[in-house]
Amino acid sequence: MNYFSHYVEKAQSDLFASTGAFWAFGNKQFDEKKKDGVKYVSLGTGCICPKENVNALLDGLDAITAAGVKADVEENGVVAIIRREYFNHECQISMDTSNAIGALSAHIKQFPEMFTQEAMRAVFSNCFNEAVENDMF
Repeated sequence: MNYFSHYVEKAQSDLFASTGAFWAFGNKQFDEKKKDGVKYVSLGTGCICPKENVNALLDGLDAITAAGVKADVEENGVVAIIRREYFNHECQISMDTSNAIGALSAHIKQFPEMFTQEAMRAVFSNCFNEAVENDMF
């Protein structure tokens, strides 16, 4: 099973390249990547984008995420996706499902009728029981 990043990574990289967006975590990195005469804005978490391309970048990221979620659901199904995030975030060890739920936020937003609290609770419970039965701690 693929991780969600598999469905969006290439399209996101292409979008960053086409909009001139880049990552910089300090003045040195910013100075190395900036182009003269271009006004930049910080979108947080180190993402820098030419001011004129901010809307294209944000709209593009939304579209890529929506397409990625759709492909993920079609290819893997709800139960497998919830299970993937439960074990990827080692919820059986932390006893906290909030990181898994956070990782599912785009799925929940796009398919709220499929990624319900009840569905997640049932899968999380099954995953925990599987972890106990298989000593996955």
